[in-house]
Amino acid sequence: MASLNVYSALVVLFLTCGAAMATKENDQIIKDNNCETKMGLPCVLEAFTSIFETGTISSKCCGELVGLGNVCHSALVKRTLENPIFKDLSPARIIAKSIQTWNNCLALIDSPSPSA
Repeated sequence: MASLNVYSALVVLFLTCGAAMATKENDQIIKDNNCETKMGLPCVLEAFTSIFETGTISSKCCGELVGLGNVCHSALVKRTLENPIFKDLSPARIIAKSIQTWNNCLALIDSPSPSA
């Protein structure tokens, strides 16, 4: 019985340390790449709404998102998910929406504009 409690404590400790390391890793990526300075606030809000709520992102903001880069985009989404405010959201669903938003923006930016 005592070994079960020790095992449980080790599992909790391992999971807690892993979460703390992930937070530090995302923070370091964000800092090293100046991620928080690469998009304007209106586009940050559009991207957030399209990923964490229900909304769309304009082609202008897609350009800013792609300019931000996938490394920054992923780190910012993961760090946002670590915030206790979002604890009731499904991380798998948010990551899927994040990837979908990124891919949609890439396709929009990479596609040639129709000639007038």
